[in-house]
Amino acid sequence: MNSNLQKYSVGDKNRMRIYLQVIIMRFISSSRMKAIDRNCEYLGLLPVQLMENAGAAIAQSIREKLESGKVLFIAGRGNNGGDAFVAARQLSGFSGYSVKVILLGKSQDIRTNEACHNFSLLRFSRLQMLEIKDSSQLAALASDWFSEADLLVDAIFGTGVKGIIKEPESTAVDLINREGKAGKTVISVDIPSGLDPDGGGFEKAVHAELTVTFHRMKTGLMSENAKKYTGTIKVAEIGVCADAEQYVGPGDLTMLHRRQSEGHKGDSGKILVIGGGPYSGAPALAALAALRAGADLVTAAVPESVSEIVASYSPNLIVRKLSSNILCPDDLSILPDLIDSHDVVVMGMGLGRASETLEAVRKILPFCRKAVLDADALSALSGSIFETLAGNCELIVTPHAGEFARLRDMGTPEDHEARIKAVREFSEEKGIVTLLKGKIDIISDGKQTLMNRTGNAGMTVGGTGDVLAGLTGSLFSRNPAFLAAASAAYINGTAGDLAFERAGNGLLATDVIEKITEIIKEADIG
Repeated sequence: MNSNLQKYSVGDKNRMRIYLQVIIMRFISSSRMKAIDRNCEYLGLLPVQLMENAGAAIAQSIREKLESGKVLFIAGRGNNGGDAFVAARQLSGFSGYSVKVILLGKSQDIRTNEACHNFSLLRFSRLQMLEIKDSSQLAALASDWFSEADLLVDAIFGTGVKGIIKEPESTAVDLINREGKAGKTVISVDIPSGLDPDGGGFEKAVHAELTVTFHRMKTGLMSENAKKYTGTIKVAEIGVCADAEQYVGPGDLTMLHRRQSEGHKGDSGKILVIGGGPYSGAPALAALAALRAGADLVTAAVPESVSEIVASYSPNLIVRKLSSNILCPDDLSILPDLIDSHDVVVMGMGLGRASETLEAVRKILPFCRKAVLDADALSALSGSIFETLAGNCELIVTPHAGEFARLRDMGTPEDHEARIKAVREFSEEKGIVTLLKGKIDIISDGKQTLMNRTGNAGMTVGGTGDVLAGLTGSLFSRNPAFLAAASAAYINGTAGDLAFERAGNGLLATDVIEKITEIIKEADIG
């Protein structure tokens, strides 16, 4: 890609870069789509509303393909089937259509309330429906319902399908494909059943003439292997709230790695916090936040002068003494081994900006595989250090507006859209993730950008930024950098909102730490 871009002028390169970003943002993973659905619910757009809109889009697509005739819906027990129930109900209201619905399984096994609700409405609609318990019962319908249909709707699996297809779903896929080969029109709901929505391998899938997918193109639909299954692809808008996609919400937290029941000590993250010297509380707050966010082990490497103070905050912290009253180059005698034994380095809280400290930060960074830089450590990011780290260290920076201005060597825009653009361009240029703190946080890796509006005025109290840095490092140990930074911003702000309900303007950073566990527990990521 870089070699191709060299052919263009600066203006052409910028246009090409914007074009590539647009192309990337057109596709969406199954987990991201699930997160957006959850965010819609959080904002007040109910899942049953989205299902109604999806079903209406399917019904409209059927009418465009078939002016009148016999339509057979083959539905699974999840939300994909729920979309089909809506479409069948709506289509049955139009004259000229004979509608039948096959449910693969028992109605009491339908997995979501929304799908169950819409299945129950079929009893009051002008159509026939049948619950199939096994593949032999399904095969018995092959010469009747399947063969007589003019158009078949595949709604067996949605984007959650993985692995080997079981019965009776496997037989259903075979019967649909048999009718498709005989010249019948086959429409797949969201994705051809059996196809991996994220482009991975799969056993077999429905061959559709038309695939109606919702909101945005799914990644797996564009793989080379998928083309013979998808047919024509139509992207149908279903009324997703823009903010559900542009702002971090509880849905994004569902994408985070979950603690495994069979895991061992350290599997859920080992974090090294390097901070302190002029200030002792800052590294302790970051370390405690990392623990509350689910890290297994947190070590605080702090100057000797503050080591006992930091250790006194909690017996859960492992404290390693550095050589002096401030971080200095001499500390590289012990830090590389510490860095190597931890997953993520969180650095900067309370360090101060002495020249030897900033020199030490610059010398430490090349040893890091993953790092979160906050506060004073940001002052060390000058010159060619980003180029030095490229490809060797994944980096997240968490500046406020003033620190961001110093990083860019130019002011931070006041205008919101201009600020988003500045964060995105800076992140792309430096190859890092930026979490710009503010009334509305902006998180970007240069390709994707999210905003966060959780938090409150009480969080201007000292220490909440240290909490955010520790949170970010903890999530970063188990998750991609962009997701970790965006989720940390949301969790930190939401925990602050819960703390503010009780403490008001007397809120303390330690109050925020205590509320982290409530958010983690609710999201089921602990």
